[in-house]
Amino acid sequence: MDVKEISCPICCEIFKAPVLLSCSHSFCKECLQQFWTTKCTKECPVCRRSSRDDPPCNLVLQNLCESYLKKWGNKRRRSSESEDDCSLHNEKLKLFCLEDKQPVCLVCRDSQKHISHSFRPINEVVSSHKEELKSLQEKLKRREKFKEECVKTLKHIQSQVEHTERQIKLEFKKLHQFLRDEEEIAITALRKEQERKNQIMQETFAEVNGHISAFSHTIRDLEKMMNGSEVLFLKNFPDAMERVKSVQSDPQLASGALINVAQYLGNLPFRAWKKMQDIVQNTPVILDPNTAHPELLLSDDLTSLTCSKNKQSLPANPERFDEHCCVLGSEGFNSGTHSWDVDVKESSSWSLGITVASNQRKGYDFFDRGVWSVQYRLYEEAGLPVVQKLERVRVQLDCDRGKVSFSDPEWKSQKIHHKIRLCKAQRNGRQPKNYTSDSTGLS
Repeated sequence: MDVKEISCPICCEIFKAPVLLSCSHSFCKECLQQFWTTKCTKECPVCRRSSRDDPPCNLVLQNLCESYLKKWGNKRRRSSESEDDCSLHNEKLKLFCLEDKQPVCLVCRDSQKHISHSFRPINEVVSSHKEELKSLQEKLKRREKFKEECVKTLKHIQSQVEHTERQIKLEFKKLHQFLRDEEEIAITALRKEQERKNQIMQETFAEVNGHISAFSHTIRDLEKMMNGSEVLFLKNFPDAMERVKSVQSDPQLASGALINVAQYLGNLPFRAWKKMQDIVQNTPVILDPNTAHPELLLSDDLTSLTCSKNKQSLPANPERFDEHCCVLGSEGFNSGTHSWDVDVKESSSWSLGITVASNQRKGYDFFDRGVWSVQYRLYEEAGLPVVQKLERVRVQLDCDRGKVSFSDPEWKSQKIHHKIRLCKAQRNGRQPKNYTSDSTGLS
């Protein structure tokens, strides 16, 4: 019997309580009533002929439908469950072949095709894949956390741009009209870097969004399959994992993602000094705010700092100190002789010195290698008398000879270690090379 012969023309399903119209067409009683309610007319949905309001039940057709369902209903239900059976042997799929990555039945296990293969119960393999699913979920969480850090970084970039632009304008406001062209050049360069850095962050956003989308779709599909048939889950799991294979590694925030503020604010008045020599002074060491610990507050001209007990909300970029209350100079030295004075008279305690450029800024072991520094504390230690307080410290660096010295500029012949404790963190005896100026502030 063709199923179409016992199917309602309206719902296309097997008749339920069929009724017969005067035109000899039959329909489900409920389907016909809904059709008439919608059309507001009593006509046949097929031939459009008028019909009586209460058509009689088609008992012959109803009996045919009931006979068909009794005969074929169980087979149709069994066919819907066949996905758990082996297509070759009609046996239950109870094992998983580790070599072929497919569920198999007991007959398959003993067949020539799977000779010498290893097998595991399906529930064990499903449990293993669930762990992999958890791993994907954890990676998704890390991507989402990284995305939040990207949002924070992007906001900080915008804040840096706004702050830097304000400082540029304030500095240039002190100059005469003929220096306004220099102001425009500086702001244009800043805008170009902002565009470049924003483009980098947009690309990073696009990458992490792609990762999140891939993991989200894969996890959603796997969870949906896992809630259904375990066999279907196992069959599709390798393909799902293959889709996210290319995004297994965690993204990293690129070094140098922040605006190079020191490039614009550092020595800004000195760059105009060639035209305004009587107005400006040169500062040999400019602090880099992208390296500053969150508790350090830098001045607008990046030449001084104070220490605060409240941490600022700053991006955790690779260049920034996270444990030691330190900040580096914006430029390093690798040749020649250099000297600069540091004003410390307003500080009750301080530490300053130099470090190699390759020294790791993250963690606690910054002072364990590649650091030459002096420190001062305004209190008595272990019975030692309180030393005379200094107003300035002169740092002298000879890169070519590998020498570093700290002295009191008021007493040029007197080395500073006669007044303060000298802390030499370099232990391996190598000469200092590729120096980066460093200044730290402690309140």
